[in-house]
Amino acid sequence: MRRVGLGLVTALSLLVGAGGVDAGAAEPDPKLEAILRGDPDYRAQRLMLADIPVPSGPAINLLNGRDLSDWDIWLGYPDPALTYVNKTAQPIGARPGGDPIFTLVRLDGEPTLRVDGTTWGSIVHRGSFGDYHLRLEFKWSGKRHAPRLDLPENNGLLYHSFGTAGTVYGTWMPSVEFEIMRGSTGMVVPVGTMVKPVTDVARDRSLIDPQRRFMVGGRPVTVEAPAWNVEAATDAERPVGEWNVLDLYVLGNRSIHVVNGVPVMELRDLSVQQADGSRTPLTRGHIQFQSEGAETFFRRITLQPITRLPRIVVQ
Repeated sequence: MRRVGLGLVTALSLLVGAGGVDAGAAEPDPKLEAILRGDPDYRAQRLMLADIPVPSGPAINLLNGRDLSDWDIWLGYPDPALTYVNKTAQPIGARPGGDPIFTLVRLDGEPTLRVDGTTWGSIVHRGSFGDYHLRLEFKWSGKRHAPRLDLPENNGLLYHSFGTAGTVYGTWMPSVEFEIMRGSTGMVVPVGTMVKPVTDVARDRSLIDPQRRFMVGGRPVTVEAPAWNVEAATDAERPVGEWNVLDLYVLGNRSIHVVNGVPVMELRDLSVQQADGSRTPLTRGHIQFQSEGAETFFRRITLQPITRLPRIVVQ
């Protein structure tokens, strides 16, 4: 998923994806260059998780194993290509009776959320959660759909979701995104211009714009346009067809993204900017998954309460 509130050129570049080598075809954006000027150069780090917290209560399984009655479904536009450029079309909207885009299936003998990917939209758990460790497993089937047929598989774990379904691009609820995209799993994207996370960055010129990657000891920044995301510290994802384990640790307005045991993102000061410019801490909300052009499977989605965060250590 990419963020709302961008110009047409930027929105189309978002559709291409955040990771990858810059082909050098586009002219540098002067406004972006001015923002990035203070970023240190990226240097690779080996990161590990330490002092992992013990759960302070029993686990909650967000998939009940029978149906999706604990979740609400919202679909965006019939033609997903309109998502970032639409001016007049109307989204499909709420699907209270369920929809084939999001179904509960049995895969490898276990109840699994299947996300079709052909129509873009969201499935949102009705519970509101804060101070937790969320663990899940996901894998790609390899099926991709227009308009992302030739682009990396894409989805997202959107947490601290709030407000009205379809607020962002007529398709998603405002939230903080733990990106799930080939080559960029663990990246942070604010879903909605009012969402303001803070992290530490360095400039990695091997990436397409905005060329920012998470680095321990990097420059503290608010993630917002025109530097609309921050890439994960490293690509720790397994090949298409294999199960991946994601861990999300959230305490108050701080969070840590972990991919297959590797910490790849640390955020703080999660907040929502109000109309008067003030910011309110964002400390809880709904769990939301996307449909965004690729068939995706999710299983073993469990949430346990915690009273502290783990630490990220540079080896």
